[in-house]
Amino acid sequence: MTDAPALPLKLFNSLTRSLEIFEPVHPREARVYSCGPTVYNYPHIGNMRAYVFADTLGRTLSYKGYKLTHVINITDVGHLTDDADAGEDKLEKAAAEKAQSIWDIAKHYTEAYWADVKALNIRQPAHWSIATDYVPQMIEFAKAIADRHCYELDGGLYFDTTTVTGYGRLARHGTDEGESRIDPVDGKRHPADFAIWRKTPPGEKRQMEWDSPWGRGAPGWHLECSVMSEALLGFPFDIHTGGIDHREIHHPNEIAQNQAHSCSDASGARLWMHNNFLVERSGKMSKSSGEFLRVQLLIDKGYHPLAYRLMCLQAHYRSELEFSWEGLGAALTRLKRLVMAAAPVREAEAIDVTDRRLADLLARFDAAMSDDLNTPVALTLLEETAAMKKIDGGQKRATLAAMDAVLGLDLLTIDRADLRVRPKAATIAEDEIDATLARRKDARAAKDFAASDALRDELGAAGVEVMDGDPLGWEWRLDN
Repeated sequence: MTDAPALPLKLFNSLTRSLEIFEPVHPREARVYSCGPTVYNYPHIGNMRAYVFADTLGRTLSYKGYKLTHVINITDVGHLTDDADAGEDKLEKAAAEKAQSIWDIAKHYTEAYWADVKALNIRQPAHWSIATDYVPQMIEFAKAIADRHCYELDGGLYFDTTTVTGYGRLARHGTDEGESRIDPVDGKRHPADFAIWRKTPPGEKRQMEWDSPWGRGAPGWHLECSVMSEALLGFPFDIHTGGIDHREIHHPNEIAQNQAHSCSDASGARLWMHNNFLVERSGKMSKSSGEFLRVQLLIDKGYHPLAYRLMCLQAHYRSELEFSWEGLGAALTRLKRLVMAAAPVREAEAIDVTDRRLADLLARFDAAMSDDLNTPVALTLLEETAAMKKIDGGQKRATLAAMDAVLGLDLLTIDRADLRVRPKAATIAEDEIDATLARRKDARAAKDFAASDALRDELGAAGVEVMDGDPLGWEWRLDN
């Protein structure tokens, strides 16, 4: 119910280390490729920050009036246990450890990732591209660049990084800003050269392997993203996203492959965008730590997953974000306040925004999101809108809907009771809580305050916070 935002969208291009006005390759279209998960284990919340960022970017592009085509890949082959092209294939290793089919491993963890995507209100992309579906195209891509840009070793086909211009410029290789961590392999011409195709070692058999001109084996991790992005979006496309860790090895290698295949200096995407790390000081972000930090763990502890989404939005995507339970609790409280403030207009019929105060808030919101997705500022404007009193309900609803379509907090769909998530460790059921509260109400009516206090203490010992005078009545007490 609002006019299309007119401000140009400025985004930070990691390739040039500068803000650039978004100018689409195809008029009024936005084609985006995001590096997806390697489905050998559950994603941790640091992994999921990348998809909250990519979703916010996609929502902003839709808000700005672009027809969005977003692709997220699923890596089910080729990614080694070290990002520096070292170790075993992650899926093969997981399958061997669990004595399960690699296909079953990939299916299980793909579905777990998709459950997290749904929980965080991340929109479905136009395509989920599964790496193993594109192996024939990967072989053809490699064949097209092999003669001019690759050489063969006992272990497979390797890309000669000196055959393209400016290798590693995305990562600032060779400068104080950059780094290069490519696994040393006997016979490699240059330290940064990387595998396009890995042969299955003699005497071994992989669960996932294919015939190729360079022997039976599997594609290198970097090859798949070049192939799938070109197949689904065409070269050049608009934006490539990923975590900042991809900026050092994976994306420079993608760019090198794209240059080789296009016989040009073009990187494949016009803009390369990277979100910074989520850090957690106790060390539980690592998947080797056992009970590492997953979205499901947050839910099991009683936190609604949208509190984590809001926590991500509180920091700019290029800023490091520190996770703590206290910070997550504060984000949940902030989300509750927003949901409560939006509740009075949830059922209102949205109408055109003519009130100058709301129009000004929308303009400032657009300016914030147009300034490289400045979600911290956008959130404060959302709160300011939600808190407004004595304003037309239909216009307020339209304004909140426009803002929330970008931020994805579902403010006009969920209510406060939805945010009351039962902790897995809770020892009392909700019907028991309601029954105890009913007894407490009777005790208070009879002025038996000793019994009333005892029942309150009983609920408190079970992890329930009683809220007298609040229509919700009670909430789980979340202690970590």
